[in-house]
Amino acid sequence: MLSRHRHFRLSESKLSPERTCRARRGASSPLRRENRKRTPMHTSLLRQRRSLIAATAVAVITATAGLAMPAYAADDDLTQTGGASHHHNQDQTDVIRQPIENSGAKNVILLIGDGMGDSEITVARDYAEGAAGKLAGIDALPLTGQYTTYSLNKSNGKPDYVTDSAASGTGWATGTKTYDGAIGVDVNGEAHSSLLEIAKANGLKTGDVSTAEVQDATPAVQISHVSQRKCYGPEATSAKCPENALENGGAGSISEQLLDVRPDVTLAGGSKTFNEKAKAGPWKDKTLFEQAKERGYTLVDDAASLDTVTAADQSQPVLGLFAEGNFPVRYNTIEATVGGGNGEAQRCTESSDYMSDLSLDKLTSKAINLLNRPDSDTGFFLQVEGASIDKQDHAANACGQIGETVDLDNAVKTALDFAKQDGDTLVIATADHAHTSQIVDAAPPATLSVPLLTADGQKMIVAYGTAEEGGSQQHTGTQVRIAAYGPGAANVVGLSDQTDVFDTVNNTLSTNRDVSAQSASASASTQVDGDSVVTTGEGFRGDWTVNARLDETDLGQADVIDGSVSFTGAAPTEPGTYTVTLTGNQSGTVKTATFTVGADGAVAAPTGSNDSTSQSSSLLPGGLALTGLAGIGLLIAALAAIALGVALLVMRRRRQIAAQSGGTL
Repeated sequence: MLSRHRHFRLSESKLSPERTCRARRGASSPLRRENRKRTPMHTSLLRQRRSLIAATAVAVITATAGLAMPAYAADDDLTQTGGASHHHNQDQTDVIRQPIENSGAKNVILLIGDGMGDSEITVARDYAEGAAGKLAGIDALPLTGQYTTYSLNKSNGKPDYVTDSAASGTGWATGTKTYDGAIGVDVNGEAHSSLLEIAKANGLKTGDVSTAEVQDATPAVQISHVSQRKCYGPEATSAKCPENALENGGAGSISEQLLDVRPDVTLAGGSKTFNEKAKAGPWKDKTLFEQAKERGYTLVDDAASLDTVTAADQSQPVLGLFAEGNFPVRYNTIEATVGGGNGEAQRCTESSDYMSDLSLDKLTSKAINLLNRPDSDTGFFLQVEGASIDKQDHAANACGQIGETVDLDNAVKTALDFAKQDGDTLVIATADHAHTSQIVDAAPPATLSVPLLTADGQKMIVAYGTAEEGGSQQHTGTQVRIAAYGPGAANVVGLSDQTDVFDTVNNTLSTNRDVSAQSASASASTQVDGDSVVTTGEGFRGDWTVNARLDETDLGQADVIDGSVSFTGAAPTEPGTYTVTLTGNQSGTVKTATFTVGADGAVAAPTGSNDSTSQSSSLLPGGLALTGLAGIGLLIAALAAIALGVALLVMRRRRQIAAQSGGTL
């Protein structure tokens, strides 16, 4: 069993470790079983209790702001006892008690620093805040652990000790270890549902934010399933993973699958790929931009247009693509060279290409505002990625990776501020893997290094030693930091594996992980509207798209909006009984509805279907078939009459008993 992380449950104000059950498709977690027993009143009281606890926690954190986030100045005297302390001899118990005591949350925000190992965090902290300083977001998360990141060899399923971002992201997104390069599939190529897909199927709002191309590994693992991470659009998919191409019966490229999954909010780069044309399917020969517009997406491409967006939902999901590729980074490059650490220390300078109005913290804030519904019990799942810590580390660009780490930290602070105010949100910050950069005491004689001037006014040498000058520095296989705040945060404490994040998020949100099962109770019904027949499908929550057929006539494909889908077709003129078949493209669920055309060519009220998969007809004693809303109404009336008759019989029997015993009713 890959997962060996212990989850914690409070019992009589004490923590007792409970081995996590890795629930797979259809399995029922203890948290979810507990959630099913809650009545609406219980849920309301629980919300009130959480709000009270959250308010108390905020008051405690505010009152202890000096210990939770101590001010540090570069001229503090570190030579004095306690001069470097983060806690300043203050007890931390009250600060961390609240996230331990609560285990369920309405919302989860997962923030990923790509390539942000402990060394990368330390480099950024020392440079930006000083050695005794604290990053305002990452370092303020009260509960911390470490997790392992290894991937698997595709050929034998054994550990590959240094992962890439695709295998790593698939690990936390699906709970499944896989091979390098795989997006949302296991070593055998089987697709596994992601956190975002599970959240959507359970009725939550969803978001995916990144400073990389939206097709890059980390954002892609939440919205797609392909065998090779570079299958960005139709062209690359045909060449690199043809089994996934639409023209070969696959689900399509990463970009095409994104349009199908339909997150409520998507903000990233990667607009170039959306100029490619679909090679098959309902939107064949149309660009992905044209397809997105026809499918109801709100398209934005700059800060001004994003500012105008005030709502995002399944009817009008927001797709913001702000760069052809990855976002430009905050800081200009100071080149690392062999022996470069011997030079004079320098400060990083801000790049003129940096998009400050679309910084990661601003995108995070916008996504939260669009997803959060404080007047509803409907929560959200949001993933946010600071993508170029990794990319700049590959390039041995210390200033580049520092700026990206600072940006990610600002986004964590934005999420943390919201969670403290909301009181019902779990915030998790972690990395997909570690990287090369190291703080060293002197310039290495044969590898790259660069001297930087820190907030302390001191020289810091950052070295890169896993590739030659001009080459790509390598990932490393060390465990990485994971930290959290809010209900369920205790589950990150200790040593875990990145696949445990999948369990932590699902258990915290009390989701049913079997996405296909969410369509099991779907139904289909037909309604005559003049010369047209309108077929409506309800309850297709485990599907993103549905196809329809009227006998042998293809009615096309439609997007599922909040579990519902609708098709309109011309009513046949030939007498007979006709069947409309709805097929969920993701779950495979099939539902049917029937209607009849009379001898005079008139379309009669639907008569139901004998298809065992149909949910559109109800059969009463005597073989009478009732279909659609009218049939449901008559069925309810019949059941009500039966219930009334039973009640009268019970009352009569009670009177008889009372009369025989001489008592009263």
